[in-house]
Parts: sequence; structure tokens; C-alpha cells
Amino acid sequence: MVLTRRMAKAHQSGPFRVDAQSESLFRGAEPTALGRRAVALLRLLLERAGEPVSKEALIEAAWPGLAIEDGNLTVQIAAVRRVLGEEANGASWIETLPRRGYRYVGPPIPIVNGAGTPSHATSAPALPEKPSLAVLPFSSPGVGFKHAYFADGMVEDIITALSRFKSLFVIARNSSFVYKGKTVDIKLVGRELGVRYVVEGSVRKTGNKLRVAVQLIDAESGYQLWSERYERGLEDIFAVQDEIARAVVSTLPGRLEDAGRDIAIRKQTSNITAYDLVLLGNEQWRRLNRSALAEARERFRAAAALDPNYARAHANIAWTIVCEAFLEAPTGMTLGDALREIETALDIDDDDAWSHGVFAQVLFLRREDDRAEMHFNRALTLNPNDADVAAVFANILVYWGRWREALVWIEMAKRLNPFSPNLYHWYHALALYSGRQYQNAIRTLKEARSLHCWSHGLLAACYAEIGMRDDARFELNRFAKERHLELRLNGEPAPANDLDLARIRAERYRNVGDRKHFLDGLRKAGLGATRIGPGAKRN
Repeated sequence: MVLTRRMAKAHQSGPFRVDAQSESLFRGAEPTALGRRAVALLRLLLERAGEPVSKEALIEAAWPGLAIEDGNLTVQIAAVRRVLGEEANGASWIETLPRRGYRYVGPPIPIVNGAGTPSHATSAPALPEKPSLAVLPFSSPGVGFKHAYFADGMVEDIITALSRFKSLFVIARNSSFVYKGKTVDIKLVGRELGVRYVVEGSVRKTGNKLRVAVQLIDAESGYQLWSERYERGLEDIFAVQDEIARAVVSTLPGRLEDAGRDIAIRKQTSNITAYDLVLLGNEQWRRLNRSALAEARERFRAAAALDPNYARAHANIAWTIVCEAFLEAPTGMTLGDALREIETALDIDDDDAWSHGVFAQVLFLRREDDRAEMHFNRALTLNPNDADVAAVFANILVYWGRWREALVWIEMAKRLNPFSPNLYHWYHALALYSGRQYQNAIRTLKEARSLHCWSHGLLAACYAEIGMRDDARFELNRFAKERHLELRLNGEPAPANDLDLARIRAERYRNVGDRKHFLDGLRKAGLGATRIGPGAKRN
């Protein structure tokens, strides 16, 4: 099957897809027997994949405004599992979280509108002036879904190595991994990602042996420019990654002079078990919820214990603490813990762009803004193709009152990462809100595949600022309800005044005027005027 832009945008994996227009679940070309309520439940679980979804949120999605018993929810979840169970292990894709709710942990299932038409399709990006390429996820013959992390980690390291070339334009991991597990038309991939060249390959790890096949293809003509096979011991994995990066660069037209540069993948660790633990941890933190971050941190700690000079393990411990701080999730770890870990990482390897990006965020959270900007700049100098650092820098610039600069950086990040994560749209919309471009902010937020509670809050503020009071109130109710649920799941008390739901985020703004503007939009929408969350009086 050829993967179209629309299906790629939806991250299809396997034969299932949810059709939002008909409220149906399809398996291949045929609709399943799932009813509308069961599909609504599955859709919410997919939109929050990897995160716990409470029973209350699920009931509201399938039975809006109705009071029903938990048994009805159990019946519908069982129906979803029966249908998913038509695929191997499909029934286990939805986890039960006792007394809390459910969580989707299976492969991605796309949500489309109508006959394969996606939400938020965008036009194909133009080719950059510099040589542009994407490294697609390598296949892992004979390896199950849960064990593909090794090949994924190897590809991520190759992407990082290539990204360090200022003379290249390299697509971010998030967008190239849209094609994972799919048979693709390379010419179409080139058009969708806006690149001239594509790298693809396969990895097989058998005991202590590593077999890698890789090729570089001209996406315009479809011609293979270079290919190679490697059969090495597992301990040579970094040398193989290095050789692939060098070969790709030397093959690209006009890049021969770069072939000898010492770019690549400096050997991260001599301990393959430690490397494996970091790859497993990377798979976990990307779910961006409290339990996943805690599990990832334990993997990184184990890796650092095996090799105390493994810089990435220390940097990633710090990163999990940064994520928890930005998610406002309570944790036993402190910013002081993060600071110690990231300083250790940089003592070991001061030329690692990722570590400088993490350090910059730790410093921002500690309100050491001048040093934070210095390390953002260092990270982007070392790796000018790092879309995630560019996007986070844009977000921080908004809090520093520099929304115009933020727009430049977030647009750059979106070009490097065409299938942008939902967070990019939040960062972008926040900059537009600071610039009083409320309608553009609304359009940007609606490009996201799903909205988190703060997106609902920002939509409420935008609608209120342009006088759309009913829409503002609707989004405000979503924000307050989800924010109260967050607090309850985190074991935190609900505030006496609902305006306090937003103050913790408002405190990130350094300028009083920006902080006031953020809260004023929510006040205009009605936050703080009456109680919205638990304990509110209903008419």
C-alpha cells in the first residue's frame, strides 16, 4: 500500500482507522460493528495515547451530559477490545487502570474525516536551497512492535549526526517516523516532507551480531545513489552509524568536502546494556505522562550506574525532571537534581547539542534567563536542524516577551518537522496570542490532532478577546474541567478560586503586562467569575 500524505499525517499503523465523520471504526475497507459510543471512547483514548484517561472523561465523551453507571462504560470498552482483538495482541492495546480509567498503549490508529481525508491537511512544503534529506525509520525483520526500539534508536542517532551539518536540511525524527512500518513511495515522501533525498534501511540484531542494510535515494527521480551492507559485532554500532552518516554526506552533490569532518556519532558508551537502557527510556518518556517519565528516569539511572561517563544518560535524567516541571506534575525530584545531572553531562561532553538544550530549560525554570538563552544559542549552533530545541526556544521567547522572534523560530521548527507534534501548535498559538493575533491563534490551535486542557484555555481566551462569548464559555468549561481532573489525579487540592487554575502557567511570563494579558483573556471568558469545577452549583 502506498502511504498518502493524508494517511501519513494520521500516523496509520495496521488495518484500523477511525472515521470521525461517520463515527465508525474501519478495518481495511470494511466498517466494523462498533457502535457510535464505543467509537467515541476509542477516539478519546487514541487522542491521549499513552496517557491515563479517567472514567469521567470517557463517559463525557460517549454520553455527554448524561449520568450513567460505570457498567455501561465497561461494556463498551469490552466491545472495542473484541474488535481490536482481531489483530494479534489487539485486545491488550487498551489497559485497565484500576479505580482510575483506561490507557491506550497499542500502535497508532489514524483518525480521518470521511474517505481517508484527514483533519488539518496542509500543502506540501517547498524544497530548501541547501541539500535536504529525511532518514526514514529502518525496518526490523522478525522483530515485534515492542522491540523495534533498537532500530529506532539507531536511526535517531544517525539523524542527530546528520543534523549537525549546517550545510544540510534534515527532517526531524517525529516527521520521518510517521512512515514507520509502511511501504512507501519515495517520490511521495519527498514531496510530503519537502526534501530531495531519502535514507532508508533495515536492522537485524541477533545476539551480539548486527546486520544493517542502508540506501540513499534521490526522491525526485527515485534513483538509488548509494547503498551498503554492514555485518559487525554489536559493540561496533557507533562505528556503523558513523560510517553511514559519512557515506550519506559524501554522496550528496556538493558535499564531498564534508566527508572527512569529525561530525558524527562520537562513541557514547562502551557498555551496550547501558545504551539499550537509554533507548528503552527514550521510548517511554515520549509518552509525556507522570508514570512514563518516572519509568524512563529509572532506565536512565540504571544506564548511568553501568557507565558513569555516559553523558546522554545523565542528560536524560535531567530531561525527565524538566518535563515534569513543564507538565506541572508533582515529583520527588527537584530542579537542583536536574542541575546536577545536566552539569555532569556537559562536563563529560560539552559539544552535545541535546544537553545544552536541556540545560537551557533547567536554567529558565530556575529564572536564570541570560544563561538560559546562551545555552539555547549553543544548542542551535551545534545542531541547527534540531526542531524540538527551536520549538521550545520559541515557547520560552514568548515568556520573555519576545513573541515576534518566537514566531520566526516556531515557523522554522514546523518546517523541519512538517508533521508537527501538538505542542508545536500550542507554542505557535501562544506567540500569536501575545501578538494579539487571536483569530490566527484559533486557527493554529485547530491544526492540532487533539487539544490538551491548556489549549482549551487559550482558545477560551482568544474567543473572549474577539467577543465570541458562547465559544469562549464552552472552551473554558473544557479547560476548567480537565484542569480540576489533573489536580485530582496528581493528589492536589482544588483552588478556592478557579482563576488560580491558570496562575501557575501565568507565572512563567517575566513581564507583568504579558502575565496580565494572559489572565485577562481567561477572566473575560469567565474564569474566576463563578465556580466551574467540582463543587460548582448547577442550575
